[in-house]
Amino acid sequence: MRAVVTGGAGFLGSYLCEKLLERGAEVICMDSFLTGSPRNLEHLLGRPGLEIIECDLTGFVHVPGEVDLVLHFASAASPADYLRHPIETLKVGSLGTLHALGLAKEKRSRFVLASTSEVYGDPLEHPQRETYWGNVNPVGPRSVYDEAKRFAESLTTAYRNAHGTDTGIVRIFNTYGPRMRPFDGRAIPTFIRQALSNEPLTVTGDGRQTRSICYVEDTVEGVLRMADSHFPGPVNIGNPDELTMIELAELIRELAGSSSPIEFIGRPVDDPKVRRPDTTLAAAELGWAAKVGAEDGLRRTVEWFSQLDALEGFGGGALEDRTVQREA
Repeated sequence: MRAVVTGGAGFLGSYLCEKLLERGAEVICMDSFLTGSPRNLEHLLGRPGLEIIECDLTGFVHVPGEVDLVLHFASAASPADYLRHPIETLKVGSLGTLHALGLAKEKRSRFVLASTSEVYGDPLEHPQRETYWGNVNPVGPRSVYDEAKRFAESLTTAYRNAHGTDTGIVRIFNTYGPRMRPFDGRAIPTFIRQALSNEPLTVTGDGRQTRSICYVEDTVEGVLRMADSHFPGPVNIGNPDELTMIELAELIRELAGSSSPIEFIGRPVDDPKVRRPDTTLAAAELGWAAKVGAEDGLRRTVEWFSQLDALEGFGGGALEDRTVQREA
């Protein structure tokens, strides 16, 4: 097995590189390091079979030799990043996806696109099934990410239909775990950082909006099962256990042993009111379901964050300012 992982130095991408190496695969990690961090790959350096290439996927992409699998995970994923880099986010979702698909077509390899639950927007259907077309504002601040992923899904489907490329689409729901950046703008690392520092936990709106959070090991297992199949998808990969944001903040505060107060701040534009995957299709087609509960996964994540030497200095890309729009 020889696999290409775009965005391989990112949070999810680095886990995929690691798991593929454990399977005995040769792994070519491609990353521009705009938001990914070399630190995510430090523990893999020197491992046989790993090649790291710094490149911008929106330019020309070439990999010599055979390739069996292309996992396309290159994209800013947090609001802090895609609001700071809107054009780059749109380009990697369009041109980057085009080039990654072209590589898969050339090599006759399996291609898996990392899409997102954000294609559902602020959903009018709950829970969200793969048949739901979504409720997305195409000109809102979040559209640079939402519409980039929706276009990427359409392009992936076109390559399957027009060229016979073996493609699959996974829609990933709110993954979390170790290696997240403390200042990446998402709620879980923000709450953990604030709780460990005994700062107020800043909950947006009234805290009643919901998210369904999935521990990184479960998400990676779902992605690799998709890679091992020939199922086109799209398929939801997420944990259907649903929490309100206030419940999430309170649970993290408890696990961190913190006395931080809860502070309510303004809610971001187009912030989804609810989010929960219907994972019936993943169970039927991939034999997959999330196993790690929120309390267990968050405890592991809090423990990892508590061991960081310097929260301010960790992670790739620019650190967010503290007023950025945020989601789980």
